[in-house]
Amino acid sequence: MSTTGLRPPPVPAARPRTAAAATTGDAPPPPGSTLRRLLAHPRFMHHHRLVAAVVATNLALLGYGLTAGWWRGPATPGALGAAALANVALAVLVRQQYVVNLLFWLATRAPTHWPLRIRATLGKVYHFGGLHVGAALAGTTWYLAQLGALTVGDAPAGALVTGYAAAVGLLAVVGTALPPVRSRRHDLFERTHRLGGWAVLLLLWAQAGFLAGGPAALATSPQGGVLAVLTASIALPWLRLRRVPVVVERPSSHVALVHFDHGVTPFPGSSTAVSRSPLWEWHSFANVPAPGRSGFRLTVSRAGDWTGRFIDDAPQRVWVKGISTAGVANIETLFRRVVYVATGSGIGPVLPHLLAGQVPARLVWVARRHRETFGDGLVDEILAHQPDALLWDTARDGKPDMLRLAWQAYRAFDAEAVICISNRPLTWQVVRGMEERGVPAYGAIWDS
Repeated sequence: MSTTGLRPPPVPAARPRTAAAATTGDAPPPPGSTLRRLLAHPRFMHHHRLVAAVVATNLALLGYGLTAGWWRGPATPGALGAAALANVALAVLVRQQYVVNLLFWLATRAPTHWPLRIRATLGKVYHFGGLHVGAALAGTTWYLAQLGALTVGDAPAGALVTGYAAAVGLLAVVGTALPPVRSRRHDLFERTHRLGGWAVLLLLWAQAGFLAGGPAALATSPQGGVLAVLTASIALPWLRLRRVPVVVERPSSHVALVHFDHGVTPFPGSSTAVSRSPLWEWHSFANVPAPGRSGFRLTVSRAGDWTGRFIDDAPQRVWVKGISTAGVANIETLFRRVVYVATGSGIGPVLPHLLAGQVPARLVWVARRHRETFGDGLVDEILAHQPDALLWDTARDGKPDMLRLAWQAYRAFDAEAVICISNRPLTWQVVRGMEERGVPAYGAIWDS
């Protein structure tokens, strides 16, 4: 992403509080160069670049192995298996909650006096899912190649049986993760990833035991060590599984504010996964801790069957697991001043950052009848920390030009970056539109 000529002259006027005043501000300038527009396109976002980088690295490994003779002779299945296991390990570990938090911590160590171009690139840390996707695709391909080599060789029958069963599981996990399937059948994708992933791990253990010559030999082999690390990584969040009490407040039929106070106060900008049926489905929501108070809140907005049932039939207890995990907006500390653009319940992930006040921020919140939907208490809390926020009521003022509002707030606040928390079309509209104009912009990419 190019950030040349990034900072326009600041506009001294305060952010208008009314929609009518907001519409009179400057319109965004035309997009920048062809290269900048190309790099801002969703097809070329950093997530996809990481996928391509992992695939390219594996192709280079394939080419080097061909010249080195790795893929010929009796050692071929072992070499193919090592490549497969390395990629599977990357795919699993890069999604582990502690690893995710470590990646965010490392990326946000950069001080704000570093060049904006470097900080803007580090802010794309949340695209790490591209490593997961690329490694999963490469690992599955290497594994199928290893299975073919074992089939034409003299592998034990047990290794072939468990190998083909694992291959079916891997293909099911990869197949349901394809964007068209995942978007239409998300529950199927989630359950296949969880239950199918566990089954594949067990089958890989069994196959490795057959190939190593028994459990004792496997225990002292590198393959056994890697599989042990993967097993611990997958099991760790489930070792923290517990059912905790909640208090659910319903300011309207569209929103539930869920209060937790079970001895955990997560850091601002993290998320918690909750469930009513822990084996079948989990849903992540942004944690909203209040400064100086224990516990936290979640904002659950009606956006499907599960959230609808949650609001209409509020539970007294829910399941939680794992640890609080960093989210997109944690990259705010890379910048001196940021603009938050949120729509509807997107205020949930934004609110903890506004309350924490680690970075000077300006809020643009577009929703339908803010007070009627989210309650006076929440709106007053927001305005107490953001007196200059723009609250755009779509019931009164209609749907706004989100890109124009983001640009005007960016100019008026002399910000360095824009963080958008909204639905997919609006997030991409704002993020792409701002990046085409050389402004660092961030928002969810729906890669999982």
